[in-house]
Amino acid sequence: MDFIEVTLKVDADFADILTAELGELGFDAFVETEDGFSAYAEEANFSQEELDEMLERYKGLVEVSYTTQKIARQNWNEEWERNFEPLFIAGQVSVRASFHEAPANATYDIVINPKMSFGTGHHETTTLMIENQLTVDHEGKRVLDMGCGTAILAIMAGKLGASEIVGVDIEDWTVENARENAQINAFPGIEVRLGGAETIAGDEPYDIVLANINRNVLLEDMPAYVAVLKPQGRLLLSGFYTEDLSILQDRASKLGLKYISHRVKNNWVSAIFQAN
Repeated sequence: MDFIEVTLKVDADFADILTAELGELGFDAFVETEDGFSAYAEEANFSQEELDEMLERYKGLVEVSYTTQKIARQNWNEEWERNFEPLFIAGQVSVRASFHEAPANATYDIVINPKMSFGTGHHETTTLMIENQLTVDHEGKRVLDMGCGTAILAIMAGKLGASEIVGVDIEDWTVENARENAQINAFPGIEVRLGGAETIAGDEPYDIVLANINRNVLLEDMPAYVAVLKPQGRLLLSGFYTEDLSILQDRASKLGLKYISHRVKNNWVSAIFQAN
């Protein structure tokens, strides 16, 4: 059976939302692009009418354009590999798929087979989060990764010496992929949960909380993050623009967090806060 590829140009704030919507329409593989993402479904599961109806609901909320094409089944692996190039972050971290050769000069080597979820490291927010993780002591720490996606940040935490790691995501296929990637990287002990902020209520406190989602979710869920953050614990956030930083800083301050620093790449931001 052949596949249908739908390539969408859309603001990153809506990419996760539309990914979830397309998942309900039979799409089960997603690859990030520079200005959106590509989604894939078996031809038998694809409905042009359902796609148009779904996108119509977002008319006026976000500008979306898309193209479609058919991909022969025998070309699927080639198509997926074509969209995933190896990456080198901060001169230390290699991010690659299992079909790429392992680099000789990487301090940390992360293997990510994204399949159905975001988080290959190619988006600015993931890169910024990893750069910030490199500045935070993870050794022997308990780490929470909210919106874990492929588990790339959770795996990075493991590479940096974290002793306990929990990942959380709202999509079942993402949870499955995160677990697979944790296994590939020899971190089978990473716990990956299906759900949202409600799943961490009552958890033992964490030394580090990572959340690379989007501005609105971060603002809504930050109290839940703070509730499980140890005194002097670090909260690393991304998924928002430079113009949103002051809003996040204000929210964090009201919750008793101290702003530490932030990084910017192509107007995307990752910030570090500390609990009192």
